[in-house]
Amino acid sequence: MDVRQLKALVTVAEVGSVTRAAELLHLVQPAVTRQIRTLEEELEVPLFERTRQGMRPTEAGAIMVERARRALNELERARAEVQPTPGVVTGIVTVGLLESTADLLAEPLVSALARDHPGIELRLMTAYSGHLQQWLDDGDLDLTLLYHLAGTPSPNVRPLVRERLWVVAPPSEGLRADRPVPLARAAGRPLVMPAAGHALRSLIDGAAGRAAVEMDVAVQTNSMRVQKQLVLAGHGWTILPGLGIAEDVADGTLSAAPLCEPDVWRSIVLGTSRAGRTPPAVEAVARELIHQITSAVRQERWPSARLHTSATHTEHTDDT
Repeated sequence: MDVRQLKALVTVAEVGSVTRAAELLHLVQPAVTRQIRTLEEELEVPLFERTRQGMRPTEAGAIMVERARRALNELERARAEVQPTPGVVTGIVTVGLLESTADLLAEPLVSALARDHPGIELRLMTAYSGHLQQWLDDGDLDLTLLYHLAGTPSPNVRPLVRERLWVVAPPSEGLRADRPVPLARAAGRPLVMPAAGHALRSLIDGAAGRAAVEMDVAVQTNSMRVQKQLVLAGHGWTILPGLGIAEDVADGTLSAAPLCEPDVWRSIVLGTSRAGRTPPAVEAVARELIHQITSAVRQERWPSARLHTSATHTEHTDDT
């Protein structure tokens, strides 16, 4: 088993065609076919099903593709780290952003790293906290933003910011930032909620349980965009982080008010890989991500957010 075989395996799986894979790898088709066949003979299992629709990985093939992709990524990273330009931080860093934070953080993070660390190849992934946590645990992310729920401490997270949750309704309801809405009042309306198991849903369910409030959940979805669309269409109210609805409120698309009785805050942390050694490129990206978050909160571009003391300490240390 060698690197050429692994590249052939991953490329064929991605494009579903030996012919197309050969073009991308700058090889002749028989060479790619031979690499796949040799790998299958070594493993003594078929890795692909040959169908009219193309090459489809078998169950064993899918496992090998996943592992091979990670191995190739690690080799790319190692090559970037051991052959650096003097005085330049280089490497591949994969970062996870919560969907609600992507619009605020993605472009400034990319711009700052392109300016200050052009040797870093940044890969951005956006998803919900549960997916990001799984990708981090699987080794597919180097660092990621996550929700941090009470009772789930981890030595691999750094608290960054706390953000208040808001009740969101159509503009006709006239919700206002200076008039908080009790959870009991919001629960008196049909609610469009995150799907059960979502970290935000767990946070809201916990608050409802403590307040002895029963919610009328009309629709569940795993998309914040769909939540807002359904609210606007009149299917109910919802509860979301302030950052997720700031632009909608500013342009009058939605109305919103802070949730109260009880106040509910989500905590966002920076989760890092459990690997013992942190490459310089990952450290540089982590510092820049913390800086972008700190700046957004201080400049009031992140509604109703408060910095955690560890984030302000890190920012101060970096500035000095």
